[in-house]
Amino acid sequence: MRTQKTDASIVWLVLLILGGIWAFVVSLVMEHITRPLQTLANVVAALREDDYSFRARGATRNDAMGDLALEVNALAGMLQAQRAGALEATALLERVLNSMQSPVLAFDPAGKIKLVNKAAEQMLQLDGRKSLGVPAEAFELAYLLNTTDDDLFSMGDGQQASRWIVKRASFRLSGIPHTLIVLSDVSAALREEERLAWARLIRVLGHEINNSLAPIKSIAETLRIRVTEQIPPEHSSDFYRGLEVIENRAESLNRFLQAYRQLMGLPAPRLEPISLAPLVDRVARLETRVTVKMKAGAEIRVSVDPDQIQQALINLVRNATEAALGPDTTHDCGACVELEWTSTASEVVIAVTDNGPGLTNASNLFVPFYTTKPDGTGVGLVLAQQIAQAHRGSVVLRNRGEGLTGCRAELRLPLHISSRDTTP
Repeated sequence: MRTQKTDASIVWLVLLILGGIWAFVVSLVMEHITRPLQTLANVVAALREDDYSFRARGATRNDAMGDLALEVNALAGMLQAQRAGALEATALLERVLNSMQSPVLAFDPAGKIKLVNKAAEQMLQLDGRKSLGVPAEAFELAYLLNTTDDDLFSMGDGQQASRWIVKRASFRLSGIPHTLIVLSDVSAALREEERLAWARLIRVLGHEINNSLAPIKSIAETLRIRVTEQIPPEHSSDFYRGLEVIENRAESLNRFLQAYRQLMGLPAPRLEPISLAPLVDRVARLETRVTVKMKAGAEIRVSVDPDQIQQALINLVRNATEAALGPDTTHDCGACVELEWTSTASEVVIAVTDNGPGLTNASNLFVPFYTTKPDGTGVGLVLAQQIAQAHRGSVVLRNRGEGLTGCRAELRLPLHISSRDTTP
């Protein structure tokens, strides 16, 4: 009896030991399977959240779970490399866009701004970050969405108007079609084409007019010599007066053409560093009809062609003097012309101010042949503007305002310019 109880106890002990061993083995197997699966689940979850830094550790080849873990690690590494490449490409694209001088904008199908570079911000006066996601109508840019490829449009008015050409393209972002618009400033090219057109016109006119002027002047001189004895004394004064008018007008037309030939044949600037004050002072002293007051500014050295800049300033001072002395002036005091200059971080501004009647038709100021003076040629302002543009600058004229009569002409020149930046 005691032997049977002992045998039963041994059986139960053995079963208990076997059960413990089985549970231990099962736990080891589950640990070997569950933990790698949980690790892989965590790695995959991190990948889904765009976190590519997690890896499954301790994986080895020739093991199903190890092979799976190594493949998941390789996938995570590839995605991390692709993300780094995409970020670098995005950063490069952003840098390229912001370094471009051409404005670039992108719009979604609803007309909302999705991209704007620095050039577009400056041109359209936008705040890059605040404008994203805002409809184009909020910034009065709907006209850009209505343009077609190669369209031309103007911005500004008068002397500061600029011409732009539109380039359009389509692209998809997250599967949604967007519109890309690139703007190119063609003002300089159009001005050059206009200058060449005027040059060709003047060349043709000069040739034809000279062909007529030469014989007219020659015949007038011949008549003066040959028919003196054939004209009664009482009519000789009228005859000579008529010949004199013919000769004078022929000479005036010749000077007129020579002035325009000089304008169209302006050479490229020969730059040299000079002090601005002596040059401005010489210009002020050259005008003798009025006393040109000079308001001396800070000492500035600029790299320009001194002969050309002096000629441009002479023309501006001459125009200001003639305006101040003209019959249409309304001031009670005497004629007044002032010269001054100021500078910013990027340019120097030389201003000529007068107390004449001011501007009445600013849109035609720089049109060749246009003049409001009886004996004017319309060359002075055009030549000054051409000289300024050859130096990468500009000439701007506007009325003084603030209750003051007269005009303010500004010659704007960049402080830093190299010879390769100049144009003929």
